[in-house]
Amino acid sequence: MALSVKGKIDQILKPESGTSRAGKEWSKQDFVIETDDQYPKKVCFTLFGEKVSMINGLSAGQEIEVSFNIESREYNGRWFHNINAWKIEKASDGNMPVPPPEFGMDDIPPEPADDAAGDLPF
Repeated sequence: MALSVKGKIDQILKPESGTSRAGKEWSKQDFVIETDDQYPKKVCFTLFGEKVSMINGLSAGQEIEVSFNIESREYNGRWFHNINAWKIEKASDGNMPVPPPEFGMDDIPPEPADDAAGDLPF
């Protein structure tokens, strides 16, 4: 299940790392965004492994769009949920394109000096 949400970065939490029971190195970093909905919600996302670098260069207050997957797992009869981000894009600022400059009389080229231009067949 792939979803996406837009919002402002509220917090970037400290990265975590360690070694699994199998001896493999792991790293993760969480970040929180606040949605732009009528009733804003805060959502905490997790980045794992090499995806942790996607948050580099971003800071609190920046508008982003996060693509993510939701994952649930059971442990000792209880269910735990992760919201795993897999793509982060800076949101477009929504500005309209710059309009072309105004047309003025100075933009009209001068008429040719010789009379040959006046002998057009139409």
